[in-house]
Amino acid sequence: MRAIGLMSGASLDGIDIALIETDGVEITACGPTGYRSYSKAEQEVLQQALAEGAHLIDRKARPGVLVEAETLVTRTHTETIDAFVAEQKIPLTDIDVIGFHGQTVVHRPRTPLTVQLGDGKAIARRCNVKVVYDFRAADMEAGGQGAPLMPTFHCALVRRLDRPRPLAVLNIGGVANVTYCDDGAAPVACDAGPGNALIDDFMRAHTGRALEDHGIMASRGKPDGELIARMLRDPFFAAPPPKSLDRSAYAFASLSLPELSLADGAATLSALTATAIGRVIPLLPAAPATWIVVGEGSRNRTLIKFLSEIVAPGRVETADEVGWSVGALEAQAFAYLAARTLEGLPITFPTTTGVPKPTVGGLIAHP
Repeated sequence: MRAIGLMSGASLDGIDIALIETDGVEITACGPTGYRSYSKAEQEVLQQALAEGAHLIDRKARPGVLVEAETLVTRTHTETIDAFVAEQKIPLTDIDVIGFHGQTVVHRPRTPLTVQLGDGKAIARRCNVKVVYDFRAADMEAGGQGAPLMPTFHCALVRRLDRPRPLAVLNIGGVANVTYCDDGAAPVACDAGPGNALIDDFMRAHTGRALEDHGIMASRGKPDGELIARMLRDPFFAAPPPKSLDRSAYAFASLSLPELSLADGAATLSALTATAIGRVIPLLPAAPATWIVVGEGSRNRTLIKFLSEIVAPGRVETADEVGWSVGALEAQAFAYLAARTLEGLPITFPTTTGVPKPTVGGLIAHP
């Protein structure tokens, strides 16, 4: 089937969109990808929604700015779909399903509570295509942590790849998560700690822009090892997988940094992300021989340098180097997960989210 996936991540920079062909098990083709950036005004609304979301106790409630933000998410995703199919000259009648993740404003697995803004039913009506949305709730209702969702897709990609095993796919988005793949074994996955979220927040607070320019600023600084050690005392880092993390769990960190220079702050937070990932290695069945870094964090060369030192003798490669998409990988994943949902196949497992049994996730909205 032909599936479109969309993803708006924790960085709040914009919406990724991608087309794949799949039967829900194997990926037969990865098609075109696209991107729609959020305007500054749209980002401000979404940032306010994140702040408001931290106080939610009811996943259906939309107090304050959350109503405006949900309308914005629905509208911008619909516009992204329309622009993408027009540019690629693909009739929507040729699309079997759309995977719509929405914008996460809170994810608290221990509560449990997860909220992704956006109206999947409205998108299905507007596009006249089936839409799979609300991917995390069924897993959490069954006793899982609702994250990470990427492992099934990661394993499908890895099956097509000739690299030494065991292999870890490291997704560095707002939060960093790891998928451990070994031939014939069930995937093991967990969130590792902060990804780009703290670096983005720090850079935005000091420069007005979240962008770290490929780690150039961090390369000029010196990590504060004492601060990193203090932050890693949190019990989360020693807990075995599966485990997941809310981006807002680290919102305090950029505020509690000492008066570091811009370069030292960027270096410290990059090193923190890499060091937290290293803490996962003893918790895995074996040390990965290969690490493939995906997500926006793969573009931070200083972070990759820190990571290569920490995971040695494991070899680190980026998505670009193995021929995977960097920007659109999560969008491709939600296209894949939407196809699995239509086929009645599970998207989460005991070894990935802690759910008691393999669980089919996502709600299906019909036109």
